[in-house]
Amino acid sequence: MRLEQVLFSQGFGTRHECRGLVALGHVEINGITHTDPDEDVPVEGLIFSVDGVKWPYFDKVVIALNKPAGFECSQKPIHHPSVMTLLPAPLRVRGLQPVGRLDEDTTGLLILTDDGALQHRLIHPKRHVPKTYRVTAKHLMTQAMLSTLTQGVMIEGEKTAVKAQAVEMVTDRVFNMTLTQGKYHQVKRMVAAVGNRVESLHRCQFGFYALPDDLASGQWRFISKEDILG
Repeated sequence: MRLEQVLFSQGFGTRHECRGLVALGHVEINGITHTDPDEDVPVEGLIFSVDGVKWPYFDKVVIALNKPAGFECSQKPIHHPSVMTLLPAPLRVRGLQPVGRLDEDTTGLLILTDDGALQHRLIHPKRHVPKTYRVTAKHLMTQAMLSTLTQGVMIEGEKTAVKAQAVEMVTDRVFNMTLTQGKYHQVKRMVAAVGNRVESLHRCQFGFYALPDDLASGQWRFISKEDILG
């Protein structure tokens, strides 16, 4: 692939801007400056640098973000900043989309990708991809409440009961809850249905991918679709 096209495909601006980055000596491969925008370079395993920052080449990119509270999962936020502002410009330009959404006050693992097929696979209701949340309830959670969550509860707007795939008690007010569905405000509505209230909500796993302990709030990293799908 031509070096200009490599930069363009990875979100470094218009074709004209990418030609300029190369021609003006801003791009390195293996520590060597490349100044020919039309140079043909192999993209498999390619890692290039722009102004000293290393970038791996991805035909389709997948990002894991540790979402802080106070951000909206939208390209056009209304009341709070978009999670996209937490990403560098080249990733924003690529048109990444959140895979499902987390509420403004919900924290934790958010997957973003420009791979439409992967996004469809992860959110399609027939795929049943599990997502695990750390739930902090306002009041004590009883065993009866937890059992009801796994047996199924009726929530407004649904014709059939919704249920958790699994629940695991951590303390008397904190528990992990795994869902394979993706209803609007599902966790909060299910907890309300058993007579309690969600005080805070944190997604800690999506599919096979668990939020790493060393990924701080507001930070992101490249992952692969295999990390999520197993």
